[in-house]
Formats: sequence, C-alpha cells, structure tokens
Amino acid sequence: MSKELIISPRSERVREELADAGAWSSYAAELRQVLGAVIEMSGVDFLEVGELLVSEPLPDRHLGLYNGAEVPFPQAIDLVEGMAAGRGPYCQLSAPGRLQIESGWDGAVHLYTTRAVAADLAGLHGQGVILQWREAAPEPTAISKPVGAVADESFWATVAKASERFTLLCERWAYGAYGCRWFRVTRENAAELARLMRPRSLVCVATEPELQPRPELLEDDFTAFVAPLLPGELVYRAYPGGADTLSEVTGEGFSLMLADRVIGDWCVVVPDSDGANRAHWESPKEP
Repeated sequence: MSKELIISPRSERVREELADAGAWSSYAAELRQVLGAVIEMSGVDFLEVGELLVSEPLPDRHLGLYNGAEVPFPQAIDLVEGMAAGRGPYCQLSAPGRLQIESGWDGAVHLYTTRAVAADLAGLHGQGVILQWREAAPEPTAISKPVGAVADESFWATVAKASERFTLLCERWAYGAYGCRWFRVTRENAAELARLMRPRSLVCVATEPELQPRPELLEDDFTAFVAPLLPGELVYRAYPGGADTLSEVTGEGFSLMLADRVIGDWCVVVPDSDGANRAHWESPKEP
C-alpha cells in the first residue's frame, strides 16, 4: 500500500465543532459514501480491529469489540464515523495488503490503499468533503519493549498456584480508562478466567499487592476498587494521571487503591486461537 487518501470536512465549522456542527450530518453522509466506495473497490468484506482505545464505555452496537476482531464493513464505517466525530472508540481498521483506515484530527480520516485502487477512485469527489491523495504508506507500530510471553497452560498453572495467596489479575483488552477488566483470582476460578480472556489482551498479575489508600499514590496512574474484593470480576475505576485528593476517590465509594506500576512485573499476552502472539503491547515493567 503506497497511496494515502485523506478525507476531511470542507466546512471550517465542521472541522472545529465536529458532531456539534449543524452541517455534520451532511459531512458524515458523504464520508460514509466515500468509505463505502473505497472498501468496495478494495474487495474487502471484513476489517480487522487494532490499536483499540476505549475512553468511554462501549455503546451496545460495539460491545465485544477487541483487538484482532474482524468487523463487517457496515460496522467498520460506523466506527470510522464515530472516530471522525470525536466520540470513539478509536482504532485502526485494516485488511492486510489492501486497506488500512485511521482517524486524524478535525474530523479527518486517513485511508491507505494500493495504487490500483487509487487509480480506480481517481474521479471520486464530493461537495462537503475534501479528498486529498498523496504518496504515503502506513507507519509501522513502534514498540521498543514488546511483551513476548504468552498466556499458555504453564502461565495459568503458575497463576493458580500463586492464587493461594491474595492475587489480582488485570486483562487490558484496549488502551484507555475503560479498556480493561479486573479480577480476584483463586484456585477455583483460575481456569474459568483463562477462558474469559480475549485474544491479544495484555494480562498482568499481582500477588499480595498493597491496597491501602495513600497520598503518594495520587501523583501517578492508579486504579481504585470497591471493597470487599471477592473472587471474580471486580468493580473498579481507573485514574490515569492520578487524582487531586484521597477524598475525591473514597467519596465515590472506592476504598482501595493500587498503583498501576505494581502490575508491570508479570505480564503476558493472550495468543490467537493458533497459539501465535500477534499483539503489540509495550511492556509496562519499569526499567
């Protein structure tokens, strides 16, 4: 893929206000038409989700989304419109070797495609959209310290043994405050949790972590929990960037706190069904 198509709003107000602009619906309709044309010309029925970012709870129509999921092109178009509108969830959508779609700024969308498809779409135009073609290829994901270990049978056996002590497990299936699930692991539920993990998730484990609220935790990323921490999935709230006061956290009913850096020492990736690790997670372990 060596051709890039940038789709952006012609209206300055749409670029500034996105979905709040009166002309947004017109731009969104044209955006969807262009996306449909490019996807159809690329011969794509499904697009693979990658680099998923979930900063708000997923809407019902996108529940179950995860990295590596293949979504039909109507849902892909819905995702792209949501990204352009500034709503999210955000992700990269791709059909290897044929098409890659990413969101940009100010309502813009970037599509990378082949020269042949670009030639077939040369006459594409619209009233409310600006279409710009240029020579460019998608940049590879830069990971300096990738997590290479996988969540295999040996890993889960070790987790089950460790869970004889108090053990927490975090499944990060997407970036963002709402991109993870937390569990208390026991010998009785370890096998069930292994089955619940989504392919390409980053799984981190902490045994006997310190959970008492402390002012020094407020300065960095942390996660707060509702007590008691019973076996199974936990109620939590992520605080990326920390918080100003302890009362801000405890006042919402979260009486336990865990510094995110604590869970960086023991992390693995859930492999695909064939056992291969195709995820790209930066190791959270501190140097």
